[in-house]
Amino acid sequence: MKVEKLVEIINSDFYTGVPDSQLKALCNYLMNTYGIDPKHHIIAANEGNCTALAAGYHLATGKVPVVYMQNSGEGNIINPVASLLNDKVYAIPVVFVVGWRGEPGVHDEPQHIYQGEVTVKLLEDMDIKTFVIGKETTDEEVSAAMESFKKVLASGKDVAFVIRKGALSYDEKVVYKNNNTMIREEIIQHIVKASGEDPIVSTTGKASRELFETRVANGQSHKYDFLTVGSMGHSSSIALGVAINKPETRVWCVDGDGAVLMHMGSMAVLGANKPKNMIHVVINNGAHETVGGMPTVAGNIDLVAVAKACGYPYAVSVDSFEKLDAELEAAKKRGSLSLIEVKCSIGAREDLGRPTTTALENKQNFMDYLKTL
Repeated sequence: MKVEKLVEIINSDFYTGVPDSQLKALCNYLMNTYGIDPKHHIIAANEGNCTALAAGYHLATGKVPVVYMQNSGEGNIINPVASLLNDKVYAIPVVFVVGWRGEPGVHDEPQHIYQGEVTVKLLEDMDIKTFVIGKETTDEEVSAAMESFKKVLASGKDVAFVIRKGALSYDEKVVYKNNNTMIREEIIQHIVKASGEDPIVSTTGKASRELFETRVANGQSHKYDFLTVGSMGHSSSIALGVAINKPETRVWCVDGDGAVLMHMGSMAVLGANKPKNMIHVVINNGAHETVGGMPTVAGNIDLVAVAKACGYPYAVSVDSFEKLDAELEAAKKRGSLSLIEVKCSIGAREDLGRPTTTALENKQNFMDYLKTL
């Protein structure tokens, strides 16, 4: 289905969401059509944030907004859907467009398997009427579904289009780039060299994939690394949990800007606890690169100031490998919670692989290693 037709059928003039590779056609269409325009299109920090934004739009205009997201974000919308949108509360109508990762019978990564199994059930449990769009779904079928949805929306309830893999298409190309010069995979290689045999907790997406491949290239064990393949935005909290319980061991967190934004409150918790043995490295390319490259707001905010305001004893931003190496070494000697923001370009190798160990193997190897420390 052409994404332009889906947008025409839904007929809303406000979209907000968190980008998803399954919805790349929609994301690219919105960027080409609106860019980031608060009147028509906002890329939010997390899916709950989107839902609240959508509610505000409806309160101000009386019109029906659209929230787009990957199905992994369903957990983030449960509270605002149940306690804000629901017709037993404020009866705020929203159209959700949900990318279906991990659909049963379709090969996907381990973090998507269970989420894929419960995707439609979770929506239905939240009293959100659903319609699934696949490659074979006709425009007429989607139009008929939207007609039935209009009655539901008019009653103050919510609806969802669940998008199967490859169901949407868009012919126009969008190129996402910034002016930074450092490449993320090389940044990770420098972090690995500096960290030695210290444990690393890495964030969702390409950063963990590149960390895995760096270990392979170096002939190193993967036991040093916990790859947070799902649960976006929580790697720093995982690292904090490890650091608190291994106070004599230096713990590194390799984070991303989109992940930091998704649950930024974790920085306040980190700053309040001030683990002396933790180094928080945020690789900031101002983009949701793993799912297509759409922008985050992190390219326009001062993460160093945020960290300091949250109580980090030390925070710095670097934009060259010379500065990065100096700050990595200084952080090792400092003995206090440190944040290093690394300004990064957008892009990755076309042949970038995925971890060849299972998530359970990764967990067990990491735990076994921590026992020796």
